Amino acid sequence: MKKIKTGDQVIVIAGKDKGKKGQVLRILGEKILVEGVNQVKRHQKPNPMRGVEGGVITKSMPLAISNVAIFNPETQKADRVGIKVETIDGKVVRSRFFKSTGAAVGA
Repeated sequence: MKKIKTGDQVIVIAGKDKGKKGQVLRILGEKILVEGVNQVKRHQKPNPMRGVEGGVITKSMPLAISNVAIFNPETQKADRVGIKVETIDGKVVRSRFFKSTGAAVGA
């Protein structure tokens, strides 16, 4: 089970965008795409077949997953994530929790 998943609220802990918060859009192996973080400007050629206009566009680029930490709304700080393994009715259930408070992630 991954400690950071799509849709989690994360905070950047290293790099040029340190301190920025955003929602995880995609996970690309060891990289992560966070909404509104690591913005770059790219020149784009127009493509009339797809209806794409040309010009300078701003888009989010992936950053290393080690440079972000999950954001704990209770403490308003970055936090570490643990994984609890429980057996309920004979089924193994894994759940994520914040290490500082013990509260479930996303609950």
